[in-house]
Amino acid sequence: MEHFLLQIFVFFVAAAIAVPVAKKIGIGSVLGYLAAGVVIGPFGLSLIGNVESVMHFTEFGVVMMLFLIGLEMKPAILWQMRNSILGLGGGQVLVTTLLIMFVSVWFLPGRQALALGLILSLSSTAIVLQLLKERGRYDTSVGRSIFSVILFHDLAVVPIMALLPLLATGGTHEIVQHSGLVDISHFSGGVRFLLTLMAITAVFLLGRFVTRPLFRAIAMTGMRELFAAASLALVVGSSLLMMVVGLPAPLGTFLAGVVLAESEYRHELESNIEPFKALLLGIFFISIGASLNFELLWEQWWVVCLLVAGIVVFKFVILYLIAVLFRLPARERGYFSIVPAQGGTFAFVLLPFAVQSGVLPPLVSELVLTAVVITMFFAPLMVTAWEKFVERRIESKEGTGHVSPQGQRVIIAGFGRLGTDLGRLLISVGIKPVILDHDPVGVEALRNFGFEVFYGDVTRLDLLEAAGAAEASMLIVTISNAEKAKELVELAQKHYPHLEIAIAVDDWRVVYEMKDLGVSLIRRETRDSALDLGMDCLKLLGMHSYEAFRLLRMFKHQDLKASDDLYGVWREKGEETFISSFRDHNDNLAALLQRAQTRNMEEVGKGWASDKIIRATGGQPDDPPEIRR
Repeated sequence: MEHFLLQIFVFFVAAAIAVPVAKKIGIGSVLGYLAAGVVIGPFGLSLIGNVESVMHFTEFGVVMMLFLIGLEMKPAILWQMRNSILGLGGGQVLVTTLLIMFVSVWFLPGRQALALGLILSLSSTAIVLQLLKERGRYDTSVGRSIFSVILFHDLAVVPIMALLPLLATGGTHEIVQHSGLVDISHFSGGVRFLLTLMAITAVFLLGRFVTRPLFRAIAMTGMRELFAAASLALVVGSSLLMMVVGLPAPLGTFLAGVVLAESEYRHELESNIEPFKALLLGIFFISIGASLNFELLWEQWWVVCLLVAGIVVFKFVILYLIAVLFRLPARERGYFSIVPAQGGTFAFVLLPFAVQSGVLPPLVSELVLTAVVITMFFAPLMVTAWEKFVERRIESKEGTGHVSPQGQRVIIAGFGRLGTDLGRLLISVGIKPVILDHDPVGVEALRNFGFEVFYGDVTRLDLLEAAGAAEASMLIVTISNAEKAKELVELAQKHYPHLEIAIAVDDWRVVYEMKDLGVSLIRRETRDSALDLGMDCLKLLGMHSYEAFRLLRMFKHQDLKASDDLYGVWREKGEETFISSFRDHNDNLAALLQRAQTRNMEEVGKGWASDKIIRATGGQPDDPPEIRR
């Protein structure tokens, strides 16, 4: 136990030192983790021993990542992507396998060459998605295209694992080791297929009909630790269910995530899983770096170099041709090709399995695994170099162009009486905001009306991150609790300074507090509604519609103008002087509006208004002279 804790301590210290340094010099966290693994590994300072045992444990970080990806992929979206998944991903795997097989057959038997092609056709899901997340490319068109390729890679693992033992003896080989928790290899193919179908159906039914009432009951308790426990239980349970029938654990969690993608608890689930995923994934990258075999690299450096160059170049060229064939935009083709141009994480599973199944000799497996690790080292460097030296030149030639508001992410915090109508307006003009609210009963009621509202306490940093604050353009705060609203604004400004913040408040004190914080846009929540009601009351009392509208506009203009002056008084001279100034402002405003009415009556000669005013303005109310001046 002490030895295990010591190893975990070494991992954490290495990550805490390496990642900030890597980000500081602009190479990203992935390369920082990998470099830390080399330093503390058996061929560095030898601070950790059994790397493989740690890697098997931390592979669960990849499982959690696939669950979070599934949460962002609604079934309808996944169905829309079927052509790109099968076309981009399937085409890349097929062509890469054939090309690597064609080259390898000059050095290896045909079946070994085919096995090598299948294994090396896959890319690293963890590294690719981490790179896309860090660079803000995940939720873009090129990011979705890359994700289609990676998703097909994850789905292809199952048939590849089934095919590898058959390549050893042409179909008569006895499988050395089953991949499930329970040995189902003695069952017929039909029974195994039925068990697999039952497992997938169970994940769908549980996610669809059991989790929602369960999470609603947990949300009502207000105990966040219960939500975290239930979230982890869901991920572990779906993983175990897939492993029982011999399927990869990430497939089960991905399916569970897809089923829950439309749930109102999606972002709450993300915020609970994300810390565990990030921690395990970081240690997983460190263990990959620690597994690099420097002795073999020194002895067979030229073979490893050829393998590394072959993997990177073959994949880049094939992905670029696939991008051209499927008519991806010209400016996206290079980025689409460079990001997945590395070996896959599943090589750590498939290569040992191929050796156990008698397909590949141990030396070939070791050489290929060393080359795969090196391509993972190069992946962040290649992407960074592409962005700095190639993509920047393309952008400077093409220009930035116009950005439509419809393509920008907006977060609405609070969906009560004000947020509902605001959300309706944004949705109507084509902006689909991420809407968060902390009331589980209200969230369910609003969802019954067709609003896509998510449950969660938006004043938590992890939930803001899960909602996409890092990629968002604006945060709109309509929370009725002033203290909560202020806490949220301070949190957003500290961690997401790029966000434009708009807020609705209900009294002048909060208005001035938000001005102190530098909020971009502040509106009094009830002011416009109250003044509109006042205008309607004047019309019921007999005032002409135009005159009521004219006085309302004048009131709003003068009140807004005085607001900045009163803010200065409140800041510099205190509340007592502010109250005195506020009373003077009200007296002056009343005198101004009454003079305007008197002047109008003198000009018209009867009543408060006449049709002469309406005809003079062409039937359209216009700003009064006081406002125009």
